[in-house]
Amino acid sequence: MTIKEIQNEIVDEFSMFDDWMQRYEYIIELGKNLPLIKEEYKTEENLIKGCQSKVWLQGEQNDDKVIFTADSDAILTKGIIAILIRTFSNQKAEDILKADVDFIDEIGLKEHLSATRANGLVSMIKNIKMYALAFDSKNKN
Repeated sequence: MTIKEIQNEIVDEFSMFDDWMQRYEYIIELGKNLPLIKEEYKTEENLIKGCQSKVWLQGEQNDDKVIFTADSDAILTKGIIAILIRTFSNQKAEDILKADVDFIDEIGLKEHLSATRANGLVSMIKNIKMYALAFDSKNKN
């Protein structure tokens, strides 16, 4: 699936819920199914700066796809990073770089997060794009 198709699928899933309590529960559920980062990658280097809770993100390239794993010490944050990993993992670096993140606004996520969590969300996206940029420039050399 393309990034856009995955984003549309997520928007559809969120539109099934009537209120934000149900959406929060769904986000927490998604976090429980997050493929966890290996303990060896839970380092200071993989810690996302700007997040209220601890979030570790690790990316590696497998053939021409970028594979992300992550973890967080907060259940809601773990769900948020799970949504991002579902969207961007197993995609080409150049596609990740070109992708917009409008689907975040479409599901209303940013407006239903505290200011610090919203900043953390932006930091998570930035880190994902940084990995993609690093792999994309490595691919072109």
